[in-house]
Amino acid sequence: RPSGRRRRFLGEAALVSGDMGQCLELSAAVCRIGVYSCFRAFCCKGPPSPRTEYDVVCVGLTGSGKSSLLTQLCSENTDSIIPTTGFSIKAVPFQNAILNVKELGGADNIRKYWSRYYQGSQGVVFVLDSASSEDDLETARNELHSALQHPQLCILPFLILANHQDKPAARSLQEIKKYFELEPLARGQRWILQPCSVENMDAVREGFNQFISLLEEIDQEHIPGRI
Repeated sequence: RPSGRRRRFLGEAALVSGDMGQCLELSAAVCRIGVYSCFRAFCCKGPPSPRTEYDVVCVGLTGSGKSSLLTQLCSENTDSIIPTTGFSIKAVPFQNAILNVKELGGADNIRKYWSRYYQGSQGVVFVLDSASSEDDLETARNELHSALQHPQLCILPFLILANHQDKPAARSLQEIKKYFELEPLARGQRWILQPCSVENMDAVREGFNQFISLLEEIDQEHIPGRI
């Protein structure tokens, strides 16, 4: 039987162990709470800025080039890009604003969960592969139609990036506009259709700058007292 001194030592050790466990649990909780802030602070280069920030959701099928375009916009290394599983968050800096872009994976088993991540979005970026197969293009059209008509997104501005324009099989902007039925479907909505590729990032930035202008217009419309 342990002596009184040994029992006291074991009791203190158990107390210390319990406190350490609680500290570890608290640390884990703090990490979970702060993970989004860490993404926003460190995922792109550059010091903190007072520029206006907008929360944006980015969707598109796997292989459409979402991750490559966002990585290039953040001036990050593109050598180790892999398809997004679940979602990732990037703070993408522009001259007049910062877009906190929540990129959702585009695989078949992930797309059915996209709508769970729409809440809080102020705009939508939809990336499509303009050189994809007919089947994939049809799937992309169905997904874009669903997004344009979704209750949480239908009042938001859309930036539709027709990516991979550098490939020989790429459809023209007019072909995409007609195939996706954008003008009749999105009538009354704010949207931009921008041709682009990772080889022409100036076109990508031009599309995003127009998109930011739409976000700023909506901000101005919601200023209290403004007619």
